[in-house]
Amino acid sequence: MKIGLGLPESLPNVQGQFLLEWAKRADAGAFSSVSVFDRLVYANYEPLVTLAAVAAVTQRVRLMTSVVLAPLRSPALLAKMASSIDALSNGRLSLGLGLGGRHDDFWAAGVPRERRASILEAQLPVMKRIWSGQPMSEAVGPIGPPVVSPHGPELLIGGYTQPAARRVGKWGDGFISGITSPTTALSLYRIAEESWTEAGRPGKPRFVGAFLFALGPHARERAERFLQQYFAPEATDLAQSIPMTAEAVLQAIQARLRIGMDEVILWPCIADLDQVDRAAEIVNTLISSSPT
Repeated sequence: MKIGLGLPESLPNVQGQFLLEWAKRADAGAFSSVSVFDRLVYANYEPLVTLAAVAAVTQRVRLMTSVVLAPLRSPALLAKMASSIDALSNGRLSLGLGLGGRHDDFWAAGVPRERRASILEAQLPVMKRIWSGQPMSEAVGPIGPPVVSPHGPELLIGGYTQPAARRVGKWGDGFISGITSPTTALSLYRIAEESWTEAGRPGKPRFVGAFLFALGPHARERAERFLQQYFAPEATDLAQSIPMTAEAVLQAIQARLRIGMDEVILWPCIADLDQVDRAAEIVNTLISSSPT
């Protein structure tokens, strides 16, 4: 059983030192990973730069992008940044990749949004080739540093569509679902499993899911400030579905574990260190009540 914790890098007015303190506190607890969102046109911290900083102040937790918007970046640069974090963290990077969909992010990056799927499909073999230590092409040599993980960072394919799930079989080590119900996440994971079997790969892909949470006094009001900024116009509907008590968070975790998720990520809506402590209490309760 693995329970990860999101970093508050996308929450309003978060300072760098606070972000690192959050990561250190998560590393000292029972969490399996810390993870980051990705946007371009927003006041969040760049995800891979953030994880590089977090790598320096943590020892145990895995470092996850959930997810980084791959088409906004050069595949060579993205592969180099990922291999650098993999090496700096001694193999702790889990690189979640997705397409993204917000028009302003693609406008700002100068990338045609309508081509984002084909861009990602072209990026994946390039990145795998770079991580294998081979020259990038006949005209371009190897791009380092060498990865610590045997085949490069763990690669999780994220998304809300069947084509996204089907990419897992050929390219991914697992599937990461976004903010969706356990039922929807499972239906997409089944497609990932089918693609995995069709590719003739042994075992099964990893299954990672996530949900938003907020705890403590005035949780709803405090959470809505973030939701209105980041998730508008879906903010009102999201606010109704977010667990905001310890019991509700525990039930949300258990619902995802029951369908077979290998790891569940708790994404915070409130930038307060008490959220780490409150979430840790829930995780510890779950661990202590689980059969050994």
